[in-house]
Amino acid sequence: MAHETHGSTPGIQLPRELGAPAFVDGWKRRAQSTGMVSSLIAVGLAIADRSFDHVLRAWLLGLMLTFGFAVGGLALLMVQYVTGGKWGLLLRRPLEAMSRTLPLVFAYWVVIALSLKKLYLWAAVDDVSAALKSGWINEVQAHAIEFKRPMLNPSAFIVTGLVCFAIWGFYTWRLNSLGLERDETSSAATPEWIKRLENLSGPGILVYAITMTAAVIYWVMSLDPTWYSSIYGLLFLVGQAYGVLALSIIVVISLSKEEPLKTILRQTEQHDLGKFAFAFVMLNIYLAFSQFLIIWSGNQPEEIPWFLDRFKGGWGVIITLDFIFHWLIPYTLLLSRDLKRNKKRLVRVCQWMVFAKAFDLFWLIEPNFKDAARNLHFSWGILEYVAVPVAMTAFWTAYYCTRLKTRPLVQTNDPHLAEILEPEHAHA
Repeated sequence: MAHETHGSTPGIQLPRELGAPAFVDGWKRRAQSTGMVSSLIAVGLAIADRSFDHVLRAWLLGLMLTFGFAVGGLALLMVQYVTGGKWGLLLRRPLEAMSRTLPLVFAYWVVIALSLKKLYLWAAVDDVSAALKSGWINEVQAHAIEFKRPMLNPSAFIVTGLVCFAIWGFYTWRLNSLGLERDETSSAATPEWIKRLENLSGPGILVYAITMTAAVIYWVMSLDPTWYSSIYGLLFLVGQAYGVLALSIIVVISLSKEEPLKTILRQTEQHDLGKFAFAFVMLNIYLAFSQFLIIWSGNQPEEIPWFLDRFKGGWGVIITLDFIFHWLIPYTLLLSRDLKRNKKRLVRVCQWMVFAKAFDLFWLIEPNFKDAARNLHFSWGILEYVAVPVAMTAFWTAYYCTRLKTRPLVQTNDPHLAEILEPEHAHA
């Protein structure tokens, strides 16, 4: 392959072609096929279950998973611009591509916005008194719906969602546009670009935290109108970083099979990414357990039913598996220095983390519904939690591959490029 010099280090040079390898098209085709097959399975399961309810519940899970990749990718991109570091040279373009999948996530959200009465009790109850008298809701639910009506109503749900997507869309457009403009300038202008991107991303992280919290309160927490948690948004924020880092590592290592990432993904930087993922695994454990411990020790009758719905009636098995899948397995494996330096093993752990994130979302979503709370049971509909999210994530992956191929994978005027092109032993 012909080469040209992009760094000052002799002997290690970037290839002339910096775009995504041709095998990304193969990823796209496989994702499309998986999406179509999973969609057919989902239709068959809905027919067997004689209900569309679980399709919508599973659709919400798929929305939250792909939303985490798109908006979480945008957030991690802003974190990188604020903090700097060599890891940005590896992840910047994959994260930009994730953020540019936002239009598809918005289309997924529209389905939820059109199905409010099928998913949200507060949207389905028009007359609280009549619903209470008929036994449809209990007194606690009636009080919560009535008290929260100024916030929990269809208009507020839709307006809040549109505003959030508009804000995320603005930051996606602005950061991606500036990234392209930066490519066209010389390395001498790098300090100015770093300052511009920092000034945009610093407030953007705060805006992201606020808007993302508002979104998850409406989309997930309000499934149970009686439930509230002051760190609910923070749990999803850390969970998004958990999932995005896992996916980013999978993408970067997979792309490193060929140029240009084959040249710049050194074992040192791969190890650093593994440690970064490990840090968010630990933070995830800390926040989730802290929420449980505080609420359980307080033992307030208006707070503990949310956990009881997820512990009793067979759900104790799911929370035990969630702890093992979501935290114990990745925590134990990522302790290993050798694993973080082994590409194949690190990819396997990150793939497990993505699966575990989806499993955790199932535990968060399904027990909110009356037929499932404290009553884990098998039905054809429950299998929609596999078929629908797989289909949605597969189509998202296909779109992501399209976005990934539109830009070079390496930013040649990055100040860390010369360092990352040095031989590995230079910093040993």
